[in-house]
Amino acid sequence: QVQLVESGGGLVQPGGSLRLSCAASSYIFSTYAMGWYRQAPGKQRELVARITTDGSTNYADSVKGRFTISRDNAKNTVYLQMMSLKPEDTAVYYCNVKISWTNYWGQGTQVTVSS
Repeated sequence: QVQLVESGGGLVQPGGSLRLSCAASSYIFSTYAMGWYRQAPGKQRELVARITTDGSTNYADSVKGRFTISRDNAKNTVYLQMMSLKPEDTAVYYCNVKISWTNYWGQGTQVTVSS
């Protein structure tokens, strides 16, 4: 059974930083691309960043230059380092992996950017 467990969310002031972590279990982590998505109230879930098995990355335009996705295959963990946070980054952040046409999601972690 695929399990994804996010952590690291919280309340931060504008301009602050957070690092999210997603620990994966029960499958061959290094074999699959991993993604971070977010969903703000009243909005659709959107892709924030994605990292392939060889470490190639892509980002939503809104976070380019501020967020960095990385992975540690030895720890079965993917990270999202978020810098220069803005109020519009407020959302629930989800970890994602797609295996055999099935999307798997973590439970999400709340990020709130507010003064």
